[in-house]
Amino acid sequence: MASESGKLWGGRFVGAVDPIMEKFNSSITYDRNLWEVDVQGSKAYSRGLEKAGLLTKAEMDQILRGLDKVAEEWAQGTFKLNPNDEDIHTANERRLKELIGETAGKLHTGRSRNDQVVTDLRLWMRQNCSTLSALLWELIKTMVDRAEAERDILFPGYTHLQRAQPIRWSHWILSHTMALTRDSERLLEVQKRINVLPLGSGAIAGNPLGVDRELLRAVLNFGAITVNSMDATSERDFVAEFLFWASLCMTHLSRMAEDLILYGTKEFSFVQLSDAYSTGSSLMPQKKNPDSLELIRSKAGRVFGRCAGLLMTLKGLPSTYNKDLQEDKEAVFEVSDTMSAVLQVATGVISTLQVNRENMARALSPDMLATDLAYYLVRKGMPFRQAHEASGKAVFMAETKGVALNQLSLQELQTISRLFSGDVSQVWDYGHSVEQYAALGGTALSSVDWQIGQVRALLRAQQA
Repeated sequence: MASESGKLWGGRFVGAVDPIMEKFNSSITYDRNLWEVDVQGSKAYSRGLEKAGLLTKAEMDQILRGLDKVAEEWAQGTFKLNPNDEDIHTANERRLKELIGETAGKLHTGRSRNDQVVTDLRLWMRQNCSTLSALLWELIKTMVDRAEAERDILFPGYTHLQRAQPIRWSHWILSHTMALTRDSERLLEVQKRINVLPLGSGAIAGNPLGVDRELLRAVLNFGAITVNSMDATSERDFVAEFLFWASLCMTHLSRMAEDLILYGTKEFSFVQLSDAYSTGSSLMPQKKNPDSLELIRSKAGRVFGRCAGLLMTLKGLPSTYNKDLQEDKEAVFEVSDTMSAVLQVATGVISTLQVNRENMARALSPDMLATDLAYYLVRKGMPFRQAHEASGKAVFMAETKGVALNQLSLQELQTISRLFSGDVSQVWDYGHSVEQYAALGGTALSSVDWQIGQVRALLRAQQA
């Protein structure tokens, strides 16, 4: 049990710890987030001790009742921290002793804070991954619903921020949706690797007291058990993977936010954010700023920083547990909170976004049919490179004459290629309007419907 100083480790020390060092060493300000899983892990461990004959049934029941009382105090906000509570484990064990007496000192038999803290963190992250996964699914579903409802809206697709080809608004939504479905799949893979039990590894060399780790695994509902005790207490791959997952997901959300910020400018005027996700200017009354999207874009940097910071911490550590690993929890908690907020705000933005289909249609221009013209020539037998050149010459001719591409006469087109023959109306297999092209081309309605079906199938499979 704790020494007279209240520390779990104070037996061989004489004198008080420097107050600055005390504060520097403490993690209770943030690892108190683990109170519930710490109690959960301790209750499971007490059952393991009882099965190993290290606790009587009466002692185990006493400990379990005491831990229930500790959890109740945390849940009700009445748990009182002590200045000597350097971490959540110390705080809970100290309070357990106050409630049930010296029997509490048997709970830590064969257990180290090294395997205790990583067990707590895995339990917390496993639960949090489920929460984030549900929020991500909700965003994906919102995007798919919107894509399905607005399949008939056409607007320009861009490469290099230059108008490229006409596409459906739904095709743009689904492009970002697909990135998020990959993030959803990745999160499930990360959660699978989080779901491995390290409890029973001790500080470094395992537990020699016959505690049944398979019992602990079953009670805590872990999918597997760690193999090597040295690795189990120091390995933080699962934390790095989670932080990388968050970094990649934030990359995708930031790119979507950037698109919507551009589309919402007066120069584009394709979309308008709801007032619920916008702010104004303290000086310019006319302003409506996309702060929700800008903050999503900026939060990506914070998440990236936490990922890079943890990797920098891990890369130079000797075996096995080192106090440097205390840095993992702040990173996980902050990134988890950020992801939760971002996913909910992004869902709100998408669900309330107003689309100006008239401005989108006006942004479509005949020169965007240049690729279609090249495809027409290919169908007539011309090699693609020649067709590309002929179509480019037609675009140049139209620009020189100051007319739209589809306003060139048959005679003008014939100066470029002998394959332009017959009635002008027959030159374009898709007709000669941008709307007709977009309705039949690579973003045809059948393609959009197929994409929607694929995403919905993925959601059903993951939720199952």
